[in-house]
Amino acid sequence: MPGESFRFIHASDFHLETPLGDLDSLPPQLREAMAEAPRQAARAVFEAALADNIDFLVLSGDLLNPQAAGPHGMSMLLDYFEQLNSKDTPVFWSAGLSDDPQKWPDSVPLPANVTLFPKNRVTSTPVQRGGRSICTVVGRSSDGQKVLHVPSYRIDPTEDYTVAVGYGDADADALAEGRFDYWALGGKHNRSEIEGGAESAAVYCGTPQGRSLAESGAHGYSTVDVDGDGTTRVHTVESDVFRYCNIELDASEIAAVGGIRNLLGERIARLQHENGGRHLLIGWDISVASGETLASVGDTEELLQWVRREYGHGNPSAWTTTLTIRPPRQYPTSWNDEDTILGDFLRASDKHRKVDGRDLNLMPTTEEHSGLNSTTTTLLAQVAASERMDVLDQATLLGVELLRGGKPNLVQKS
Repeated sequence: MPGESFRFIHASDFHLETPLGDLDSLPPQLREAMAEAPRQAARAVFEAALADNIDFLVLSGDLLNPQAAGPHGMSMLLDYFEQLNSKDTPVFWSAGLSDDPQKWPDSVPLPANVTLFPKNRVTSTPVQRGGRSICTVVGRSSDGQKVLHVPSYRIDPTEDYTVAVGYGDADADALAEGRFDYWALGGKHNRSEIEGGAESAAVYCGTPQGRSLAESGAHGYSTVDVDGDGTTRVHTVESDVFRYCNIELDASEIAAVGGIRNLLGERIARLQHENGGRHLLIGWDISVASGETLASVGDTEELLQWVRREYGHGNPSAWTTTLTIRPPRQYPTSWNDEDTILGDFLRASDKHRKVDGRDLNLMPTTEEHSGLNSTTTTLLAQVAASERMDVLDQATLLGVELLRGGKPNLVQKS
């Protein structure tokens, strides 16, 4: 027999205690908006739950650390819980690591409409509308493990549509064994969907507000519509106030527009158009041409200050958080062929590059500084395998600068 259609919101990872990151400075005109961004993004979730015709709200972990978020964060959460309670809207909360139920003060009871799942067992709650069960919500809070323990979600068979709420890493095979219609998952800040079975959905809806360049792109929450036949449609709703963007540029793009500054301006205009008028926090990764094209001197720090000054003070703002210029792997052949210290230096660099920097040894350099303790010396001398080529590139660039009496121009001014 067909069931009833219904709608719910799935959100997670508010982290109301965590500010925006990857910022070496806070632009004065954006400080207030940056401080408020995590709460504003979370408010968008609750405002949608109050305004839209939803049947319940699912929260899958890491909403806030009560001690770190303080009274302001807890008060916001409780106020919205109370508003939803006044509308008889159930809230199902599966706590993660930050919002461990044991951290919630006993002196601050949750409203009756809020089900905070326990850590040690799975509980199953039917959701009713007009005296009829429309679905069953099954969940538990995290027990501190990184991996979601799907076998613990076993429940008695039911004909209801089932929503499982959990926190932690999971794979498609394990989720399929749970045989639930929708997995509302938390613990990942970037949205992702997992194929949990032929007729089920498994969604990490992500955080409503990204916090770093590792969390670039759109962030928000999910609205889930289920029709009478159990067909599930998941809609992504964007709620972030600031959007992190990782942008890679190369020499051919710089040449095509006639200079790095023209290219930065053109790309920022495109990003602002694509991201709906939000404030942007941009990390640039720029690869330049081979040394054959280098002619004069450039200053990366000056370029950073210019792009911040030019585009970081508007409304919306496009603030550059990092600007990395990756030096060329090849310098002019004429430099390598010189019978000079520069030529010797570049030939030595090429020798290290041919073996991916595996023979780099910084220990003799640290031994020249007798004031360093042994622990510091060891740490400075170690170069992770993944970083060896970057270290070699930067060291080569520094040597070229010193031996040629100035910085090669890696960024042509327009």
